[in-house]
Amino acid sequence: MRRELDRQSAEARFRRVFSHLGAVTAYARRRGSRDAEAIASEVMTVAWRRLADVPQDDPLPWLYATARNLVLAEARRSARVDRSGVREADRVVPAPELCEIDPPLGEALRSLAPIDRETLLLVAWEDLTPSQAARALGVNPAAFRVRLLRARRRLRALLDGAAVEGERSAALARLDVEGT
Repeated sequence: MRRELDRQSAEARFRRVFSHLGAVTAYARRRGSRDAEAIASEVMTVAWRRLADVPQDDPLPWLYATARNLVLAEARRSARVDRSGVREADRVVPAPELCEIDPPLGEALRSLAPIDRETLLLVAWEDLTPSQAARALGVNPAAFRVRLLRARRRLRALLDGAAVEGERSAALARLDVEGT
């Protein structure tokens, strides 16, 4: 009888965790996973095996941390060269679903350090609070807030630099047109 109650309790708890499958799949897709569904499935498998480690109050940061580790492992595997000399990354694989983003913002995000980019994206795209994002990255919430502040400043500086460069290019183009 006791085992049956424990099993039912674990299944009910896992159903709550499993309700985040779509968010985890989207997270993996936005991080450039070649197979976001497989990453999300593996995250749920790990969550089931380690259900006692998954926070009961808010499992999403834990799930994102697990997904992040799996996406990074996938990236490391895809960079390896197989025996024939062809990198796995060069094989024909469908491109990940791309979301539309402002080109200067996309360029600025790509030029940030990976940890700064992840810090910003957890808050902006994944809609986590700084405390949740700190748990996802495994850092102290105060340290995360400082990291977030610095990442925002770096992004702003890159965007301001791109805007100034864009204004210069537009001015040069106007001068060139006017000179002909």
